[in-house]
Amino acid sequence: MNQTRIMALGVLLLSLAIAAMAAREFKKMHRDEPIYPGIGVTRIKALSEYGATLKNSRGDTEVYLLEGPQPGATVLILGGTHPNEPAGLVTAICLIENCQVKQGRLIILPRANHSAFTTNDPQEANPQKFVIKTKSGERWFRFGSRATNLIDQWPDPEVYLHYPSGQKLSGNETRNLNRAYPGRPNGTLTERVAFAIIQLMREERVDLAIDLHEASLEYPVINAIVAHPLAFELAGEAVLNLQMAGLDYNLEPSPENFRGLSHREWGDALGIPAILMESANPVQGRYHDRLTPDMVVTGKDRFYAAAAKHGLLEVDYPETGLPLKLRVGRHMAAINAIFQAWNEHHPDRAILVEHVPSFDELQTEDIGAFLK
Repeated sequence: MNQTRIMALGVLLLSLAIAAMAAREFKKMHRDEPIYPGIGVTRIKALSEYGATLKNSRGDTEVYLLEGPQPGATVLILGGTHPNEPAGLVTAICLIENCQVKQGRLIILPRANHSAFTTNDPQEANPQKFVIKTKSGERWFRFGSRATNLIDQWPDPEVYLHYPSGQKLSGNETRNLNRAYPGRPNGTLTERVAFAIIQLMREERVDLAIDLHEASLEYPVINAIVAHPLAFELAGEAVLNLQMAGLDYNLEPSPENFRGLSHREWGDALGIPAILMESANPVQGRYHDRLTPDMVVTGKDRFYAAAAKHGLLEVDYPETGLPLKLRVGRHMAAINAIFQAWNEHHPDRAILVEHVPSFDELQTEDIGAFLK
């Protein structure tokens, strides 16, 4: 009997040790990667200042303001709507750490769905983070989920009913920020985040809004600028200029009958040009190999290379892959092209931003050259 008790005690202690280790790893998921604001950042606010019900929740997140000395347009840029689409997060952080605004204002949310950075997609065995090398060492970045953490919003309904349209979607879409706009102040956490972002845009009088995304290589809307009707001409000019510069982009209209999307609801609710950008993300689709932190950065995958040879992809996939620096470079190039098109139409309300890393600089010097 004593031996049995000793064995049971040993099993119990071992179980407690494993639970403690798991708890420590779990808590690490709730630690944000550091961001080092550049001299262009004039203020840092909290999203809860625009939606009070987010205070003390994991839906709250930093809002970075870069304000120029001359009045001009106010532009909102969102990264991290879907934290398994890393180019949006990294592009936003590069802007925060490098840019200086000479005219107008930039407002940047690098982690739009902050809760979704604290978890991974179930059954995908995704890494918790990835690393980018800089001149002074390595920087780590969180690789999260497409949807709000179930700990923060549970359970999912069988059918998600979008507010206020009543559109029906799969139940887990209730945690997708890009299906939740315009949101509501006392709804789910995801709806409250969407509502706060809309309120931010109202209170800060945003003139132009851009949502940074990525898409799987099998998805037809890829390497694209998706534009609300109020932004279609602007986006068309940007796409034309990007094509002339040798960067292939598609121009897609915002679907009128698909509700909850940022570009559709921002434009409808606020009457402003609203744009969403999609780059080609090989770690997001269904064909990829076991996903490693290195693959997030290199974008190189043997199964996608095979799928490309069989004509199963919507974009070209070279043997060298589609690295993160290429995808961030495309976002930077498109942002610059949109700014240029805006300034041609609104010289009295221009947005002039210096030190935006160019596409060519990012390819030759890599992302780490633009991270502190």
